Amino acid sequence: MHTLPSNPLQVFQHAVGLHDGGRLPEAERLYRAVLKTDERHFGALCRLGVLQLQQRRFDEAERSFRRAVKVDKNSAEAHQFLASALTGLERFEEAVRSYQKAVAIRPAFAEAYNNLGYALQVLGRLDEAMVQYKKAIAIRRDYPEAHNNIGNALHLLDRSEEAIAYYQNALEIRPDYAEAYWNLGTALRAIGQLEEAIAPYQKAIAIRPDYHEAHNSLGNTFWHLSRREEAIAQYKKALAIKPDYVRAHINCGDVLAELDRYEAAIVAYDAALALRPNDAEVLAKRGDIFVLLRRYAEAFASFEAALSADPDNDRAFSGLAGCANTACDWTRTASVDRELPARIAKDRFIHPFAFLGYNSDPTLQLACAERYARNQVPVRLTPLWTNRTWRNPKIKIAYVCTGFHTHPTAHLMTELIEVHDRSRFEILGVSLGPDDKSEFRARLIRAFDQFYDVRGKSDREVAKQLYEMQVDIAVDCSGYISDARPGIFALRPAPIQVNYLAYPGTLGTNSFDYVIADPTVLPFDQQPFYTEKIVHLPDCYQPNDSKRAIAVRTPTREDAGLPASGFVFCCFNNNYKITAPIFDIWMRLLNDVEDSVLWLFSDRELAESNLRREAAARGIDPLRLVFAHRVPLENHLARHRLADLFLDTLPYNAHTTTSDALWAGLPVVTCCGQSFAGRVAASLLRAIGMPELVTNDLESYEKLALQLASAPLLLKDLRNRLRRNRLSCPLFDTDRYRRNIETAYYTMWKRWQSNQAPASFAVKVDEENSSRSG
Repeated sequence: MHTLPSNPLQVFQHAVGLHDGGRLPEAERLYRAVLKTDERHFGALCRLGVLQLQQRRFDEAERSFRRAVKVDKNSAEAHQFLASALTGLERFEEAVRSYQKAVAIRPAFAEAYNNLGYALQVLGRLDEAMVQYKKAIAIRRDYPEAHNNIGNALHLLDRSEEAIAYYQNALEIRPDYAEAYWNLGTALRAIGQLEEAIAPYQKAIAIRPDYHEAHNSLGNTFWHLSRREEAIAQYKKALAIKPDYVRAHINCGDVLAELDRYEAAIVAYDAALALRPNDAEVLAKRGDIFVLLRRYAEAFASFEAALSADPDNDRAFSGLAGCANTACDWTRTASVDRELPARIAKDRFIHPFAFLGYNSDPTLQLACAERYARNQVPVRLTPLWTNRTWRNPKIKIAYVCTGFHTHPTAHLMTELIEVHDRSRFEILGVSLGPDDKSEFRARLIRAFDQFYDVRGKSDREVAKQLYEMQVDIAVDCSGYISDARPGIFALRPAPIQVNYLAYPGTLGTNSFDYVIADPTVLPFDQQPFYTEKIVHLPDCYQPNDSKRAIAVRTPTREDAGLPASGFVFCCFNNNYKITAPIFDIWMRLLNDVEDSVLWLFSDRELAESNLRREAAARGIDPLRLVFAHRVPLENHLARHRLADLFLDTLPYNAHTTTSDALWAGLPVVTCCGQSFAGRVAASLLRAIGMPELVTNDLESYEKLALQLASAPLLLKDLRNRLRRNRLSCPLFDTDRYRRNIETAYYTMWKRWQSNQAPASFAVKVDEENSSRSG
């Protein structure tokens, strides 16, 4: 046994030795022994407080240092240590006052200035924080923590490029400063230098192999570089070090979801929820996966649990809104609809596609798109193109698209790509979506002058590739559909960037100069609600493929599940476009037209059961709803011959689906809505010379549908006229469409070459020759 010194000074000195040697419990016992003898022993109070700080016992540390300050009010160290305890307790305003007392007593106290800066930084007073950090450096130029902290403040101010120099200063002073390497990697990532960010993260890990945050950040970098398997490996390393690291579980789930490994993603999200059961973000993400798996009951439960935990969670509300529409759950859609204006007013967002199915107000659609765009690309990216002018031998156009496979976009635009005038234009295809090995994809690859599958590349890599190829016009054919990559266009790889075809509305960002439209879908008076300048094509904004085959064999009504006789109303729109007011009209039509049926498209059992239930609630036999399931396109077009009349939806029309019906010879009745999404069928019908099938209110829509269902000769005449118009009117005249859109592209290009800002304009049919002469 060791005999303790009897002299309090010797006891204190012995305690300090034990403390410095890491024997904290023994040191604490001796400090307390000293204080029992002399409760005002300043040294013992301070050293005990420091020991308590080391053990994160901040409440006790605060008490120790307050006692020390009472003993010596002029001790800068005591005020500094008290402030450290208050910082640990997250009482930052009080901490600031104590740090200020410390530097007032000792103006050359570098550590206190640095720590004061940190407290101010946490309070969001970043400019004041930097002043304090710089005072620390003025006193001690070789103070690595202060350099690092200035970098952090600049990074938080979105001045990451400036921050890099300070992190590098810190590393010159202390080459083994792992945290500075981590911060340097994060700053490089923030300015888009993803490849360059890898090395600093790896150096941080080499210095501190158990640095779980650095493994996670390296994983995020690999993820943004589309190196997803490497990202997952880093998240797993982080979790091996710290199994309760929630962020790594979430990130792992996100990457697994992107890889379509949905069940594994749910396991990762469940692991995060085991640690944080009420995490709204994770609950919402899990809900999204359940939607993809068509497990709607679990999706609703996840979204509603997320909203219970955080009523303002945008992802959960957006997911619930989309899921309710898809399932035709009109009790939930009504609740969503009531909430939408207030949420937008509160600067919340919903996925723009989901919003289109609820609300046609152009002001709200713009606000929704702007908020979503900011969420998708939350940081300001340095543009690649900065007013540079070049002149290629031919105008170089890149179509960037997620749908270059068996997809509605490909169904519409393949022939356009084939017939583009190669004497004037070079046409590139940039594919963001899957390779389904289909004939549609093979045909597109053959049609483009060059075709690039960029799924494995980051947004910056794709944007840099477009810029280095000196693309004149980058055309986004994805908008906000699945697999879209708005970050590519946010990097501004081309001098002219165009919103085209995929999203029927504004994208709400200054990344785009123009939106391709026509006078019906988007009148010029709607310009205040669009961030893009409006370009009118003279006939219709939508291209079509006149080479699409229709199967020769028509299925029998029995094959299609239809009754042997009776009138067939049909709507092959996706179920999410079917709303209660439209369904009310359809049920009245079934009631008024004896032996009629309604033929709908569905591949979701929940939507089918909900629609049958809603029919029964309106007094209609649910068996009068017949559901058509997915078949190859040529067979789908052929089965249109069994229907008598196509009924459109509102506020979101049939788009490609209207073209399908008209190409197959099936008349369509529509109601012209208030927004782009609700006016497409009207545009298509006018372009095929059938304007009498366009109504302007739902009462007229219902009346016209009933009239046609009750007048077989009138309907037969419409069918015959549609058959003639199909090959003579503009809608399916792809070469005419090609000339018009090429005139639009040429006009955009000419304005750029003349150093004129983008402006709205209309293409006139007689402009073809003048544009060719350019």
